[in-house]
Amino acid sequence: MEIEADFFVIGSGIAGLSFALKVADAGTVVMVTKKEAIESNTNLAQGGIATVFSSLDSFNLHIQDTLAAGDGLCNRDVVEMVVKDGPDRIRELIELGVTFNVKAEKDTCSVSVPDSMEFDLGREGGHSQNRIVHAHDMTGKEVESVLLNRVKNHPNISLLENHLAIDLITVSTRLKSEQITTTHEHYCYGAYVLDRELNKVKTIRAKITLLATGGAGKVYLYTSNPDIATGDGIAMAYRAGASVANLEFVQFHPTCLYHPDAKNFLISEAVRGEGGILLTASGHRFMERYDSQKDLACRDVVARAIDTELKKSGDDSVYLDISHKDSDFIKKRFPNLYEKSLEYGFDMTAEPLPVVPAAHYMCGGVVTDVKGRTDINRLYAIGETACTGLHGANRLASNSLLEALVYADKAAKAAIEEIQTSGGKIDVPNASAWDDAGTTDSDELVTVSQNWDEIRRFMWNYVGIVRSNKRLSRAKRRIELISSEIKEYYWNFKIAPDLIELRNIAMVSELIIQCALNRKESRGLHYNIQYPEKDDKQWLKDSILRQPSK
Repeated sequence: MEIEADFFVIGSGIAGLSFALKVADAGTVVMVTKKEAIESNTNLAQGGIATVFSSLDSFNLHIQDTLAAGDGLCNRDVVEMVVKDGPDRIRELIELGVTFNVKAEKDTCSVSVPDSMEFDLGREGGHSQNRIVHAHDMTGKEVESVLLNRVKNHPNISLLENHLAIDLITVSTRLKSEQITTTHEHYCYGAYVLDRELNKVKTIRAKITLLATGGAGKVYLYTSNPDIATGDGIAMAYRAGASVANLEFVQFHPTCLYHPDAKNFLISEAVRGEGGILLTASGHRFMERYDSQKDLACRDVVARAIDTELKKSGDDSVYLDISHKDSDFIKKRFPNLYEKSLEYGFDMTAEPLPVVPAAHYMCGGVVTDVKGRTDINRLYAIGETACTGLHGANRLASNSLLEALVYADKAAKAAIEEIQTSGGKIDVPNASAWDDAGTTDSDELVTVSQNWDEIRRFMWNYVGIVRSNKRLSRAKRRIELISSEIKEYYWNFKIAPDLIELRNIAMVSELIIQCALNRKESRGLHYNIQYPEKDDKQWLKDSILRQPSK
């Protein structure tokens, strides 16, 4: 089966939904999402969106906080663009129907926000001012539901749920210069997609393709991410020939609830922002030994501190305590966290919560320019899938939703212009139908589950919060062997969702390991005990990987 569109969007988080809505009046849009559309990292985002609205704040302060968190690797021009564009993107969300918390007794924000101080602005680690616009502790869910409703009701957008992208469709144009040297200019024209319900592969052809597939937390054994976060966009883009960068910088959220049944349940950074303190199992504060900002230090510092404390004590968790605050305040500020914690047997108004770090956010990804364009023509990437230069070596809390909104706007304008400049006459070449001749249905799915579990476990143990040359080398040997097994398995058996995702997490794991091996220093989220210091002379640069030309 073949489907054609002007714009093809892979992913249904805030980035993909925002882009789809912005381009829909300029052409037809097909969106695919691997499970239900509501399943995304956006939907789980608790904290909020970092944006300058307070009279006590300024663009310059937000820029400086972002640069400080990024530890020397942020692109300053990108940081300034994203920060300064933030307030307009928040106003757009309000116009679409998103409701953010405001001060006093008001229940909604006015669309124009004439008095910026009406927002009830939160504060999180690494921020010098209160600047987090939020909807209680369920900001992602509020934004996702509003955008998704708009997408589902737009006549130019077709949303295909339970459709899993397999590989991008690319072609190369051979060009000859006067010296008769040959180069290859790559173009993307869509992707092959598995319809999970029909178990059929569809060919989706488009003039513009956007990757907005989110992150890759499922590469690790412990993660705050949903099961869909298998790095699909990063893996597909790299296989197609796009550059990726900075994948060694994996952000581990320092405070996920420690409970055998609490899968993916993180305790928002905002809890520490509102006065929560970290304690050892014996009840002692420890963050003052690691950073002058104490419990408000950036996530990489806090995650390493917790990891160190747990290794020293042998305890299973540390504790996050906000019970010293007023009970009514906690219930009002964190209604979802309060209710969910009760479900697991904890009353956060009366006792500390047991917490551990977990893989949370990819600061690296597919390399893009300031308009979200990759180095494959007509292929864009935005959101957590992309490496834009905003985050550098460590993401500042609540800058991720901001980045997604700003880059969705920039990419949409660039994509529309690209089609309009051509007069709407971008030719989309025919693509070969998916060919599974010679393959059989697998009777050895245990191979997939075994490799999946092994990858996630050695990534956690060898390529986690603290690394060493020996651990990374072990991981490299293991991933090379497993990748070889996956490649053989992939071409011999019919395609299946678990196999597609296994192939992708193996690819992303290999890229993370290679970037980590390449960087001979410790910076931001990457900490190697063999190179504990930063080396600005050699490593004040991005770690870029690209497949060699064939």
